[in-house]
Amino acid sequence: MVLRFRAPTIEWRGPAPFVFARVPEEEADAIAAISGSTSYGWGCIAVEARIGDTDFTTSLFPREGGYLVPVKVAVQRAEGVEVGDEVEVALHIEER
Repeated sequence: MVLRFRAPTIEWRGPAPFVFARVPEEEADAIAAISGSTSYGWGCIAVEARIGDTDFTTSLFPREGGYLVPVKVAVQRAEGVEVGDEVEVALHIEER
């Protein structure tokens, strides 16, 4: 499955601050529909992602009925992404 969307980045604090892009509801529903064959535990889903010109691997985090895309520090630096910026995200999710 390949999904593309635009989303603002948000900060969510865990043990350390992280920047995430929230997956919009329509795309989150599509992900939830296949989550049984894609999740590797705790509802996390491995993805290949692209923001701007930067490709990276990460895992979607389930949060408040949807999903968050962690934006790695290297991606933030390469693309000049800060909290509150709107980013274009492409996700590739493989069913297992």
